[in-house]
Parts: sequence; C-alpha cells; structure tokens
Amino acid sequence: MPYRLIPDNISHDTVEALETLLALAKEGEVTGIAFAVTLRKMRYITNVAGHCYRHPTFARGMVSFLSDQLAGLVHARNELETR
Repeated sequence: MPYRLIPDNISHDTVEALETLLALAKEGEVTGIAFAVTLRKMRYITNVAGHCYRHPTFARGMVSFLSDQLAGLVHARNELETR
C-alpha cells in the first residue's frame, strides 16, 4: 500500500497559546476564562469558567474589549482580503 501525505491541519500558534494558558493556570495566575473556539467545518463553541463564570459582568467587559480588538483587525485589512 503506498503512503499518502496527510496535510498538517494543526494550528501550532493555537497549541502554543493553549499550552501557555495551561501553564499559567497551573501556577494559579489564570483564574478564569471566557472563550470562543473555532472547530472544523465552520463550527464553534463558547464557554466561561472560574472567575469569569462567577463575575459575568467583568467577563462581558473583557469580551467586549476583545470584540473591539477584532474589529480593529478587520478594519486594518486590505479591502480585497477576505474578512
């Protein structure tokens, strides 16, 4: 049976970010999280835990700031790029 090349679908920067967050959580530095995660086939999940779950108003402020940062990325893109 011939070998087949399987494309690398791993987002290495995502793995690195998650490993960093996990290390900080294990040190007690990360006390909560509010997240949105993309999955294959344009699916996603969202959730909150820890401090963000116990203090949803604070978490909403953080997510709102993230939304502002994402808006900046969209506006900074070339008009011909996919948004």
